[in-house]
Amino acid sequence: MSEIISIDKLLKMPLNIPNYQRPYKWTRKNVSDLFGDIDTAINDSRRPDYMDFKYRIGSVILHNNNGQYDIVDGQQRLITLSLIKHALDSQYKNNLLEHVFNDSVSVGNIFDNNMFIQEWLAMQSEQQIVDYKNAFDNILEVVLLEVDKISEAFQLFDSQNTRGKELDPHDLLKAYHLREMNDYPFEKLNLIRQWEDIPPYQIRELFSLYLFPILNWSHKENSRAFVAQEIDAYKGVDAKCTYTYAQRVRKAMPCFQINEPFCAGSEFFKMVEHYINLIADLKNEISSNVTFKPVNDILEANIKRRKDNTIQFNSTGFRYAVNLFYCALLFYYDRFHMLDEMAVKKLFVWAMMIRVDMDNLGMDTINNYAIGNKDKTYTNLIPMFFNIANARSNREIANMKIQIIRNPDKAGSNLWNKLYQSLKTLMRGVK
Repeated sequence: MSEIISIDKLLKMPLNIPNYQRPYKWTRKNVSDLFGDIDTAINDSRRPDYMDFKYRIGSVILHNNNGQYDIVDGQQRLITLSLIKHALDSQYKNNLLEHVFNDSVSVGNIFDNNMFIQEWLAMQSEQQIVDYKNAFDNILEVVLLEVDKISEAFQLFDSQNTRGKELDPHDLLKAYHLREMNDYPFEKLNLIRQWEDIPPYQIRELFSLYLFPILNWSHKENSRAFVAQEIDAYKGVDAKCTYTYAQRVRKAMPCFQINEPFCAGSEFFKMVEHYINLIADLKNEISSNVTFKPVNDILEANIKRRKDNTIQFNSTGFRYAVNLFYCALLFYYDRFHMLDEMAVKKLFVWAMMIRVDMDNLGMDTINNYAIGNKDKTYTNLIPMFFNIANARSNREIANMKIQIIRNPDKAGSNLWNKLYQSLKTLMRGVK
């Protein structure tokens, strides 16, 4: 059985946390995100064109165990909502608040999140507290999926969380930024049409291979998989934000910088289109401009082109190094809006040298190399993206000293000796 049910009604049910459930692991960030959803619901409910507005915050799977409802999916959210409800009304009680947690992880997170909720609500006005209470009673709802057999519950959970297709991070960002444009329905419709014309893999690759790694590396931080939990990095600046930095961002639009914020809403879609086109243009420039022929020759010597003209790299490690080069090139052009021959060739040699240095090359090494971690196996110890982010002139990058000669004078693996010799030849032409 499935139905849409209010949060208030759901929390009053005889809910139980079965022994097979994992510990309560939500942190302050998760609670803050939930408050953000509730704030959005409250703001949207005030729109004159939204009559009897409801805001759905996900789904919950319950197993009807002889009149007691075991939580199969949704435990983290329901415990947190119960904590918020109790903080809004100290007399409020339900089964989840009376549940005895025996593991230290759950106890620690519940204690810390409860403190955070108290701090959050203490900063709100009396009217905002009233709005939160009203949201629980009249606005927030979930999709309740109720089953009578535990086997059906697990099967349903598996289909939703394993075989079912989870929304990609960029889909969540699309929904978020479209919601920021509710006052502009026609522009919103036009942007949806433009977005649908972009192949999904291009948007996925834009964030996972370029924008998100560059953003992390520019702060000397290891990058990681771009998943739904990371989308805060691209929510942009709210148009109503009064912070000084937000005012500067609004004045800067529509000029984008990978390591700088942008305005939420329509600017997100413009940014995605801008960088997809820019990456394509930069790759075309490297492959077609005679100035960069030595670079392109090295790339072509280490790839195979299939009959459909798609590329197969000689190794996964070489693919990582090539992507590192294009990340550095994109970030350099993004900051200075020019392609200096010396800078481009030095960025290329720097990126390729990690392939020369290492016998086996994986993403952990790429991360360490990109942020300049000290490792005696690396010929170059340069936090390249941090340096680009802080350079005042393109000449600072063009004049960098890139070490090319290794000791001993050969590649870390014989497989890459030819690449090593090609890079040395390329560097001889760079002043």
